[in-house]
Amino acid sequence: MFFGEVPVAQAEGAILAHSETAGGRVLKKGTLLTAADVAVLASELSQVTVARLGAGDVGEDAAAAALAAALVPDPAAQGLAVSTAFTGRVNLNASGPGIVEIDAAAIHALNRIDPAITLATLPQWQRVTAGTLAGTVKIIAYAVGGEALAEACTVARAAIRIRPVALRDAGLILTRVAGQDDKLIRKGAEAVEARLTALGMRLAGVDVVRHDARAIADSLRRLPGEMALILTASATSDLMDTAPQGLRLAGGQVTRFGMPVDPGNLLFHGDLGGRPVIGLPGCARSPALNGADWVLERLACGVAVTAEDIAQMGVGGLLKEIPLRPQLREPKPRKD
Repeated sequence: MFFGEVPVAQAEGAILAHSETAGGRVLKKGTLLTAADVAVLASELSQVTVARLGAGDVGEDAAAAALAAALVPDPAAQGLAVSTAFTGRVNLNASGPGIVEIDAAAIHALNRIDPAITLATLPQWQRVTAGTLAGTVKIIAYAVGGEALAEACTVARAAIRIRPVALRDAGLILTRVAGQDDKLIRKGAEAVEARLTALGMRLAGVDVVRHDARAIADSLRRLPGEMALILTASATSDLMDTAPQGLRLAGGQVTRFGMPVDPGNLLFHGDLGGRPVIGLPGCARSPALNGADWVLERLACGVAVTAEDIAQMGVGGLLKEIPLRPQLREPKPRKD
């Protein structure tokens, strides 16, 4: 592709690189200059900056559309809506709730091919709702070489999709201790229901029981829902604490207790007869993002969460502080 200044008389058929005002008209950047446009420009300008495609070059909109088609060959199956190319950009929007699944190695390879061929995406496993922008293709020059584009289309084929929510509903167990304010119970139920609603899931039932391992076990056996959530009045402090023990007594198993995400350290998760079980940390009573969201969202979308997955959440796992926590990370400054 040629890019540079040329005499206005030689600009017909080229792409205007920068907006110009001449003859009382504004010719916008990206305009494919006609003979009439050149005549207008010549009334006031002698030189103009243009781009002109060479042999084998593909224009920005055609290139963006081709790359988007390679990335999303099956929009319905991949849960993505593909926009029409405009100024070298195509947006990839989620068709419904779920989490973003990307082939990071393929996308890195795509972005190494030519600086003018780019794809930006949300982070791996980011939660989305219908309409959320999950990725954007942008050709940042007026054209790119056909060979480079073909390579990008090959390496990045189907490299992004939305994993839809696979579970329809979840049940919630809340434990109670003596002297506990009922507002805490309501607050927990409301926050959990809001999280489920954002995923397109339903709160199948809420069971409030005493803070006792056997009471939790009995509740787990009768709790409705394809996922079980436990939010205890007293924080889980050990793998052998009340709620994890309740899961074991019910015949389930604990996969992991604790995670390197803050807020959210005191989470545990496991399963009971193939049903995912999450012991929520106390910060789940707040609507703010915490480590429980990352585990809940993946499990809800049918993505296994291993101990190694949780270990890797530490990088980026220092989340925004939640003021309602009993003990903040850093003390508030004293007012003298």
